[in-house]
Amino acid sequence: MSKEVGEGGTVADASFSRAGRSYLRTTMDGELKRGLSSRHMNMIAIGGAIGTGLFVASGATISQAGPGGALVAYFAMGLMVFLLMQSLGEMSSYLPVPGAFETYATRFVSPSFGFALGWNYWFNWAITVAAELAAASIVMAYWWPGVPAWMWSVGFLALLFLLNVLSARAYGESEFWFAIIKVTAVIVFLVLGILMIAGVMGTSPGLSHWRRGDAPFVHGFGGILTVFLIAGFSFQGTELIGIAAGESKDPRMTIPKATRQIFWRIMIFYIGAIAVIGLLLPYTDPHLLAGEVTDVAVSPFTLVLKRAGVAAAAAVMNAVIFTSVLSAGNSGLYASTRMLYALAREGKAPRILGRTSRRGVPVPALIVTTLVGAACFATSLVGSGQAYTWLVNISGLCGFIAWIGIAICHIQFRRAFQAQGHDLSELPYRARWYPAGPIVAGVLCVIVTLGQGRDAVLSGDVTDMIVAYISIPVFLALWVGHKIVTKAPHADLSTADLHHD
Repeated sequence: MSKEVGEGGTVADASFSRAGRSYLRTTMDGELKRGLSSRHMNMIAIGGAIGTGLFVASGATISQAGPGGALVAYFAMGLMVFLLMQSLGEMSSYLPVPGAFETYATRFVSPSFGFALGWNYWFNWAITVAAELAAASIVMAYWWPGVPAWMWSVGFLALLFLLNVLSARAYGESEFWFAIIKVTAVIVFLVLGILMIAGVMGTSPGLSHWRRGDAPFVHGFGGILTVFLIAGFSFQGTELIGIAAGESKDPRMTIPKATRQIFWRIMIFYIGAIAVIGLLLPYTDPHLLAGEVTDVAVSPFTLVLKRAGVAAAAAVMNAVIFTSVLSAGNSGLYASTRMLYALAREGKAPRILGRTSRRGVPVPALIVTTLVGAACFATSLVGSGQAYTWLVNISGLCGFIAWIGIAICHIQFRRAFQAQGHDLSELPYRARWYPAGPIVAGVLCVIVTLGQGRDAVLSGDVTDMIVAYISIPVFLALWVGHKIVTKAPHADLSTADLHHD
């Protein structure tokens, strides 16, 4: 009888139950196919944690909170994400389903909570696709400023659709190479940065930037809270591993492996990069204040590479940022399509959206999501683009709401698991520090969510407050509305479905 070692040395029997066997079944008509290998899953996890938030916005965090404040904020958010991914890793390795936390919410909280969480997540990533279409045109304008922006966006969307319509493996393969480029860029940056700090390349600034003005903590706790929000948005996408679990060839092996590596990825890529930038650049550098994808020259990575003497540093970073935009759009289309497919399979969306092609791709859901993303992007081209701005702002908190949902689902999952007489040794991966982990992560998510509109509240600007918090009433309306219409009961943990299908 085969064995595998779970978290903390726990031995799991690989043939223990229906839930442990079901993922090996041959995919039937209307179901997804498991085409994602171990290397795909690892790189999807890495790619989800590296994006323009690191390459561009990280400079703004240092200018607002100082080098010390930025490190504290990113470490706290990194800890929160680590705890959340522990929770998601435990559930998705045991129940590798396409709907991930939407399915967990339905089974272990209530169908209404799952309905709201699923549509919330779909909307979040559908809008992200639109945002990346806009970002792609801006990045490409660096090289070809004379080409109309909408042409780049159309071409970009066509490429994303092609990558997703072929197969799950095509998506995984593209994410693998996108992640390789991003990881290589960060590693090169860290190596050059360490050499500069050590004085091997030029004169080392030492700790002089940490002693400048109000450094290392600028604006005190308020500055750190502001950076919490930026850091939190930077980490969004790490939960994609839970969505991809439904198409992983061997989720009981790949999910635990990828989850265990998340902490070190966060420490190396984010904490390491913020430390290097904080030591090499003063927080008063005016370039750091911009923090927008509209000008690659203000990227702290570009500034450091220029000081290291890297030729065409801006062009190199623009190419890397374009890769990040491609990756984010690719992942956004994949995640939202799979969530819409899962909603349809559970009767929470039109049934036709639950159909798949012969290659196991939910084409109807992909087409609808692509059209919605294109329509949302089109609003940015109409008038002043105010409607598009509102759509993006509405989606701003959706990711944090999804994270809160993951924490709640994990607590309920564990309660159902033990209420039905299962032993923890049956879990392929066991989350550390339960129940403290999901509780701490959930509380931190709530703090970030409520802190989103801090500046609007302090200024008394009603419009800005509505924009900052509108995602919350929208989510609650979905939840309560579904409850009123369907009268769906809360989940009975003693009979909750712990099987894959």
